Amino acid sequence: MCLAGVLESFQDGAEDILRRFAGVRLSPSSVRRTTEEAGASLARRQQRGDIVVARPWRVRDFRIEDHRHTAAYVGLDAFSVPIQGPKGAKADHRMIYAAVLYNPDKSRSHYLADFDLDALAVQMRQAVRALGLGKANQLIAITDAGNGLEEALRGHFWQDMTCILDWYHASQHLHGYAALAHPDAAQAASWADRAKGILYEEGGEKLLEYLRTLAVPEEAPVAEERRKLIGYFENNVHRTDYPSYRSHGWDIGSGPTEAACKIVGARLKGSGMRWYESGAAQVAPLRALYHSGAETWDAFWALAA
Repeated sequence: MCLAGVLESFQDGAEDILRRFAGVRLSPSSVRRTTEEAGASLARRQQRGDIVVARPWRVRDFRIEDHRHTAAYVGLDAFSVPIQGPKGAKADHRMIYAAVLYNPDKSRSHYLADFDLDALAVQMRQAVRALGLGKANQLIAITDAGNGLEEALRGHFWQDMTCILDWYHASQHLHGYAALAHPDAAQAASWADRAKGILYEEGGEKLLEYLRTLAVPEEAPVAEERRKLIGYFENNVHRTDYPSYRSHGWDIGSGPTEAACKIVGARLKGSGMRWYESGAAQVAPLRALYHSGAETWDAFWALAA
């Protein structure tokens, strides 16, 4: 019932999945109630630090191709959930956080979700221990520049944790400025390619030097965008040493984290869906658990039994 409830809507889970695959006929409310109860049990377990894992990952899982050292990654981001207000009215969306822990070749991933950023960061640290990520030579966090993400990780892990700014997020800022500063598409692409080349080959410090040498645009909107762009890289320069990261064979993109938001969000953001916050808070961790692998899913039910 819970598997049906995390795969599709409660109605489809009851009237299609369970009927077709198990020959069982249940109401959507029964699937909803059972799924939310299991999700609440999982959430309570993980919020007190008891992270469900099948078994720790192996040392060889952390190998980086063509390198002698090893690494493990954590990612953290947020996405919005449509919320149901009183008496069936729409309410403001709420941001829910999704986390992923993964190895260099992406063959192993573990997902977590929670509305509370600090609570999720604590769960991530416990998951690092439970999965044995300490066996890797380096634990690396890759995030975008979202409010509070880096601070939460450093606060619940360690202050000098290696944090990398997602390369694609940084590149989007350069393309955004280029499009505003250069109305001609070819000129904009050329400028963005040059700026990205500096960032990729020489790092954030050199890019900042280049940006500061640019003449202040006469147009107020462009001048303001230039100021914001410089501020963005000033605030994140400590995690833009891309030449060094690449020399170690480390990832610089947050694709697995984006995927975490999509696979958890796919269940919460279906067409026409709106959630009571309590329901989303219960279903999201269970959905994350399912995508952490069949062994992890089964481990939870073995504990529940």
